[in-house]
Amino acid sequence: MLASARGFWARHRRKILVSMGVAGVGYAAYRFYDARRAQLVRVQQLRAMEEQAAEDLVKDQLQAHFEKVKRICDTTTLPLAMHHLSDKVASELDISKLTDKLRQGKVDSSALTPKEKYDTWEEIKIKSFTKTVSSMWAMTLLSLYVRVQVTILGRHLYLDIARGTNGAQLQAESDTFSENGHKSFLAMADYLVTDKITAFITQMQRAATEVLKEKQLKDRMNMDQVLQTVIQILDTFMGLCEDNSWINYLVPENPSVYAQLMAVSSSGFDDSSLLNDFRKLDQLMSETRIVLASDDFRNIMERSLRKIAEVVVEDLAVQIVTPGSGLPLATLLPKVGHLSSPLLEEPNKNKHIQIIRSMPEVELFYTFLYANMPPEA
Repeated sequence: MLASARGFWARHRRKILVSMGVAGVGYAAYRFYDARRAQLVRVQQLRAMEEQAAEDLVKDQLQAHFEKVKRICDTTTLPLAMHHLSDKVASELDISKLTDKLRQGKVDSSALTPKEKYDTWEEIKIKSFTKTVSSMWAMTLLSLYVRVQVTILGRHLYLDIARGTNGAQLQAESDTFSENGHKSFLAMADYLVTDKITAFITQMQRAATEVLKEKQLKDRMNMDQVLQTVIQILDTFMGLCEDNSWINYLVPENPSVYAQLMAVSSSGFDDSSLLNDFRKLDQLMSETRIVLASDDFRNIMERSLRKIAEVVVEDLAVQIVTPGSGLPLATLLPKVGHLSSPLLEEPNKNKHIQIIRSMPEVELFYTFLYANMPPEA
């Protein structure tokens, strides 16, 4: 047996040694490969962790920037727009001179002819309703509009991340645009007050005149009838704005030109370095116009206006006691006109703005808007 084994070893020693050498080299190669593969896996894991950390940092920076933009809207943009709106409505629809004329007529019967007295009362009737319904529409639309702006900005920041833009470059671009373009974009909330308030009030007054022309001062109205009158004025106003032309009260037809004019008027010189921001502004405002023209926005606008109209009339009912048959319209007019003031309070004290923001359908609209932005123009 031993001799046989020695013979086998003698005959096959070379082959056995070669085979053992090959096996050894193969094992060594495997160990090297395995170690190298493990090293590559660790490198890839480390790289993935570093990339994730960098992405998280950019997300945190952009989230902080978005929150800053939102705070600007909540603490500056909307409050400033509401303040200007309150001043303009009070100025354009002031009825104090008309009421003084009526008082003078009581003191001196010869101060007013019957026709002059009738015309004065009619003007008070139209302006009282116009003042409150204009305030209702403008407050509601500005509140919804500014929220659209913030949502669009937030969505753009998110898309920049999703496209895999370099973190440092993205942050630099975001900071640059936040200093110029964001301000111009958010400042569009003031367009209604600075450029379109007279045209807007004139159109609302047309609607009020149409609805109220058959209503006499001696006619008795209860709260349900007041509510229906307000809603009819709103519906008539929207009917006068064919093809969504009401959007032109909020959005300039050429935003970049308007923003350039505003920049020149505020700084006194034309800064051509803002051209890139104006190109971005045109894109953002185009998206804004698409959103405002959508059926979904029209739906939440109508629901919000209806809700605010109901709340305003409920507040009116608390202020006065009306019999079942109601009160004469002439008696209601002073109270109707005064309903404008609470509607135009600053946002953090304005219960109507808070009511709109808390409506489930409004919250749902902005959630879907953030997730499904309209296509770029």
